[in-house]
Amino acid sequence: MNITFKDKKLMKTAGDLRKLIQAYGKRRGELIRRRLDDLRAAETLEDTQHLPGQYHELTGNRKGQWACDLDQPYRLIFIPHEDPIPVNDDGQYQWGEIRGVEIIEIADYH
Repeated sequence: MNITFKDKKLMKTAGDLRKLIQAYGKRRGELIRRRLDDLRAAETLEDTQHLPGQYHELTGNRKGQWACDLDQPYRLIFIPHEDPIPVNDDGQYQWGEIRGVEIIEIADYH
């Protein structure tokens, strides 16, 4: 899957394990790297549904965003490249049609 980043700072940090560890600590930095590797290896977002990290759609004011677990309570948050996001007749997002994501933040949104 194609991955882009919201800004250059996030892209530079995510591209260097040493910088990830410096910015987020050893455990979280390594988890971020692992989740990014999993996303890159996936052909579509549907391929992530059975991976560690509980990839899930967000709701409310974050509708249209996805997240995966890092260490509690932090999440890697991203949006699909597809615009509009593909949906079926019932309005459910079609994970199998999402082939790229933009990482927008690493945060505790709870």
